[in-house]
Amino acid sequence: MFHRSVVSLSLLFLTLLGSILVATCIGVSGLSIFSFDQDIMQKLILDVRLPRVLGAALVGMGLAAAGCVMQGLFRNPMADPYIIGTSSGGAIGAAAAIVFLGGLGILVFAFLGATASTVLVYSLAVRNGRVSVETLLLCGVAVSLFLSAVLSFLMYISGNSLQQIVFWTMGGLWNIHWNSVYLALLIPLACILVFFFSRDLNIMALGEEDAVHLGVNTEKTKRILLLASAFISAIAVSIAGCIGFIGLIVPHIMRTVLGPDHRTLIPGSMMAGALLLIWADTVARTLPAEVPVGIITAFFGAPFFIYLLRRRTRS
Repeated sequence: MFHRSVVSLSLLFLTLLGSILVATCIGVSGLSIFSFDQDIMQKLILDVRLPRVLGAALVGMGLAAAGCVMQGLFRNPMADPYIIGTSSGGAIGAAAAIVFLGGLGILVFAFLGATASTVLVYSLAVRNGRVSVETLLLCGVAVSLFLSAVLSFLMYISGNSLQQIVFWTMGGLWNIHWNSVYLALLIPLACILVFFFSRDLNIMALGEEDAVHLGVNTEKTKRILLLASAFISAIAVSIAGCIGFIGLIVPHIMRTVLGPDHRTLIPGSMMAGALLLIWADTVARTLPAEVPVGIITAFFGAPFFIYLLRRRTRS
């Protein structure tokens, strides 16, 4: 199993490097990999395509890693970063910046909104210093619904800014520049922190009581992993808007390939999430009219979610 995991992770890494190279050379301008015009290489590839492809890789990496952690932490196959309100909070922050400040500081407000909503859900769920997984999930759903109502109100009063808010809620990578990529570099750093708790996640999969008997500080682990996942999701939402289903489907697919061990599942999900979003964005930007990448991920994510629901019902 170890040998198979090493081979699979190595193949994923090589495929990711190849995908970054190929996706950077694909676009609607007609520039191909065989074009060597220096000015075009500088302006189109280095200033436009490469930051977008790298941004997609980092955002997809973060969403998949956060989804993997959420599913392991909640022991729920349908958990993802948005179930505890992170996405809704980020959308509220971005919408507020668009409506009241004309889009000024949209990244900062989206990040603050995503972080604040996660802290709110955690504060509502904690009792006597302990957090029940079921209570946390229910609080997340309730806060998400409330924030969705607030977002609807902001869209109602947005006037001419409505289209900008709608595009943000659908998710997109057209605004990514090198500054966004530099910000997104915080994602792999946070993923490294998450990876250090992969052994604890494996033990907690046996149940919290068993994990405590085996020496795992479950409450501390939950707090750290929740904050790290929220931080990753907040960075991703502030850069690319609300891109759904990456954190839901990628960990499932990689679990069938690599098994349930989080020591290989987390890095595998990170690379697969990066691959998925790179190619989803490549499809989105090479269509006759560019569409938000969230629409592309929803096209295959929604059927997969229904499949999970039916499979869970049968079991």
